[in-house]
Amino acid sequence: MIADENSGEKPLRVLIVGCGNIAGGFDMTRGADAAPLTHAGAYARHAGFRIEACIDPDRRRLAQFADYWRVPFSATSMADLPDEPGAFDVVSICSPTALHQEHIEAALRLEPRLIFCEKPLTSSEGVSSRWIRACRDRSVTLVVNHTRRWDPAVGALAKELRQGRWGAIRSVVGHYNKGIMNNGGHLVDLLLMLVGPMELIATAGVRYDHWIDDPTFAALLVTENGGTPVYLSPADARDYAFFELEVVCEKGVVRMESGGMAWRIREIEASKQFKGYTSLGESSEREGLYPRAMSRAVSDIYFHLVEGRAIGGSGEQALEAQRVCQILLDAATSSYAANACREVRGHAE
Repeated sequence: MIADENSGEKPLRVLIVGCGNIAGGFDMTRGADAAPLTHAGAYARHAGFRIEACIDPDRRRLAQFADYWRVPFSATSMADLPDEPGAFDVVSICSPTALHQEHIEAALRLEPRLIFCEKPLTSSEGVSSRWIRACRDRSVTLVVNHTRRWDPAVGALAKELRQGRWGAIRSVVGHYNKGIMNNGGHLVDLLLMLVGPMELIATAGVRYDHWIDDPTFAALLVTENGGTPVYLSPADARDYAFFELEVVCEKGVVRMESGGMAWRIREIEASKQFKGYTSLGESSEREGLYPRAMSRAVSDIYFHLVEGRAIGGSGEQALEAQRVCQILLDAATSSYAANACREVRGHAE
């Protein structure tokens, strides 16, 4: 628990909406010494926060969550909360995406200082844009949990790429599954951090591997600055979880593995077999820093609210990732429908 960041201030009061895995469930089955991966886990480890209430329509899950995290007030609906604007400093929205709009609206009526929302913000770009404006108009900070924005290893790579440590970027491959808007949203936001704006060239291979309205598929893009190819490589969520990234550069290859739990680095060297040639050396493995991300996010929220420091993961950044994902989704599904139509016509003939 972080004890020296409180500086005599009263703990910031937290409401958690939704009591599933990312709200706190993942940490309820892990060791007490393990780095927190959830909202509740990160708040509980930080002396600057106190979880005051939680909401979930599933009574059994709600009771288990409230008991484990020692939450004094729990209810099945936000309508059951006391009508006390300003009672919470932070509202974490961890409910299903389809409910985000409803819960953001209800959260704003509570007049918190900050809303920390799971991605995607809402189910559509237009709706997300409207609620970003609503938060801004009410002077409520909106933070969206694209977790790798707080992964120290990702931040270090972004800095190294900007400073030329790896030379020119030759290509990027990102592997994902479980939907372009869901896990794909994490990947697109990560790519925007590392290579900036991109343009779509083509999509292919639509597969509905988890969500009925959010497919996984391949996509080829190029960066606006230099035309570097960026490939989204699909896996199938029914097989296993898969989220990895490979950045091929002038001076070596950097690979993020297991969602950021490990990194593999290969740098250029003179070939030991072929005189006059340059090759990639043996890979060096580094432990990933992804488990630090939620703690860093919550620490950033604390310093933003107490000291006014800038904070990443803004609604505008999330909106840009959602805009790119929507372009990809529209292109992929329209192509998929056209191909299906051609196949039907072919069989009919």
